[in-house]
Amino acid sequence: MAADQPALSAPAVTVLIAGCGDLGCELGRRLIGRGIATAGLRRGSAPLPHGIYAIRADVTVPATLTQLAALNPEILVYSVAADAGTDDSYRRQYVDGLRNVLAALGAAPALRHVFFVSSTRVYGQPADATADAWIDERVTAQPADFRGVRLLEAEALLGGLHCGHTVLRLSGIYGPGRTRLLRLAAEPASWPAHNAWTNRIHRDDAAAFADFLIRRVLEREPVEDCYIVSDSEPVPQYTVLMWLAQQLGKSSSTTVVPAVAGGRRLDNARMLQSGFRLAYPDYRAGYAALMRTVDEHVPL
Repeated sequence: MAADQPALSAPAVTVLIAGCGDLGCELGRRLIGRGIATAGLRRGSAPLPHGIYAIRADVTVPATLTQLAALNPEILVYSVAADAGTDDSYRRQYVDGLRNVLAALGAAPALRHVFFVSSTRVYGQPADATADAWIDERVTAQPADFRGVRLLEAEALLGGLHCGHTVLRLSGIYGPGRTRLLRLAAEPASWPAHNAWTNRIHRDDAAAFADFLIRRVLEREPVEDCYIVSDSEPVPQYTVLMWLAQQLGKSSSTTVVPAVAGGRRLDNARMLQSGFRLAYPDYRAGYAALMRTVDEHVPL
């Protein structure tokens, strides 16, 4: 759908997903499967899953967003990704982009909840302060780099809204097409020298939780303003690598395991207290499922 399409031709939708990448598309598939009218905004021309009303626009260019108000969504899910690992890209995509989309929807009377997909990178607490502690939503975020700073800056924009809002702070996403750790596990000689605490969430569980919360909003059930979205077993990186190596038939018997230093353990109790249940509650369940989908003839 071209960005200059007349706004009046856009249908009213229930959910607008701004940023239809891997996670946004999986969420969209789930919403469409439940009969929820969904629109997806993306900058590129790649097709969206069947049933999602496609909008080709750029969140950093306000002139391309003029048709959004005509969609009159009840729910906005802002799920973009930076297009480069620079401060400028994070500012444009997360801060300026969210501000632009919210401004474009200012004339949409139906809007009643905004979900912002953020990251647990906002928790940049010093390693010595978190080595033996658990981090939950009550812990004040202390970004340690520009990525966390920009994400927290974008989160703050939600405080000025006159509708409900929820921040989803996702830990490291893995799942279909995300095989970096599998490739690393297959080469024990290339493992990093450090061994920090790690946290992760399967792509499907992240999408399912967003879908779960959207359903609650539509049913006028309460949701919190912030959730840590992570599985139930934070573990040292080497624990995951050694288990994966074993599953892949790679020997790591001579590997010296470094002491655990740095990282943090994330508490997902609030997410589970909502009534949501993870399909992949730990790395073993998630990676076992992922490995079953990797064609043995295709390099990891």
